Amino acid sequence: MPRTRIAATAFAAAALIALTACGSNAGASGSATGSDFPKKGKSIELIVSFSSGGAVDTAARLVQPILEKELGTNVEVVNKPGAGGQIGYTQLTSSKPDGYTIGATGSPSVVVSPLDPARGAKYNRSSFQPLGRQVIDPTVIAVQPDSPYRTLKELLDAAKARPKSMTASTTGLQTGEHFALAQIQEDTSAEFAPVHFSEGASQATTAFLGRHVDILVANVSDVTDLSKQGKARVLGVMSAERAPSLPDVPTFKESGYDLEAGTVRGYSAPAGLPDAVAKKLEAALQKAIEDPAVVQKMKDLGLQTSYMSAADYAQFWAGQEEDFKKVLPMVQKKD
Repeated sequence: MPRTRIAATAFAAAALIALTACGSNAGASGSATGSDFPKKGKSIELIVSFSSGGAVDTAARLVQPILEKELGTNVEVVNKPGAGGQIGYTQLTSSKPDGYTIGATGSPSVVVSPLDPARGAKYNRSSFQPLGRQVIDPTVIAVQPDSPYRTLKELLDAAKARPKSMTASTTGLQTGEHFALAQIQEDTSAEFAPVHFSEGASQATTAFLGRHVDILVANVSDVTDLSKQGKARVLGVMSAERAPSLPDVPTFKESGYDLEAGTVRGYSAPAGLPDAVAKKLEAALQKAIEDPAVVQKMKDLGLQTSYMSAADYAQFWAGQEEDFKKVLPMVQKKD
């Protein structure tokens, strides 16, 4: 399989990944009943490893009130941005595995950061206990509304003819956008100059709107409103099918480039939760993710809910780790 196709396999159904699920209550205490979880008046902290206003933060705040209803306690969303998610993930995995700290986890960032020794991550895959997957958010390429490039081919041909003449945003080193740019370069020889905004999509979008970067590499959820408001011209979606919220935007494949990429988002806890506590959190998250109002609001953002249970999400995560190990060299080179 060509290297440019490998990353796309990370978005296949979990049933196709013949790998063992990780950390699924392996360190849990069998004697815990969970009957006193959560304790009355004790809040649960939901760590978002990116700044407020981005897709990860928005999704977390959509599930927050349903979680509070299901668990009978306050759930506080806490933003810990920086280092492409690594700061928040470090805090999450360093927390006590008692159910009172959970976090939003998104790949590639959460999968790749511990694979690269240069990142110095203090966690690895087994440090997390997946609780459930929420969505897959395809990557898109957008230009300024007055850009001379009206098609994806025109843009990529220009980037091929004049390598690194145009800057392109990412949400941090070795994030989904960075991998997407590497895939594009590998497949088409079109080379952009990445600019890494480690606090997340909100920071990258602000830079694009301020014309500090030429190209916005983002997710469907980040650009749907921008497109409707005429603030960005989306040229291509890196998914198998067109995004429902961007029906007029062709996929990369329709434009002649067989490339797929995106961000997978879900929720996890520090590894080692007591079984009963894990089950309560998993059930509450499933209720929240599949709540009709939440599903509709996600759809309004351009996202199709793609729920996956804790066990299946763990298996899916393990498969992604193997896939990203193969493509990691593509984003380890100096930009």
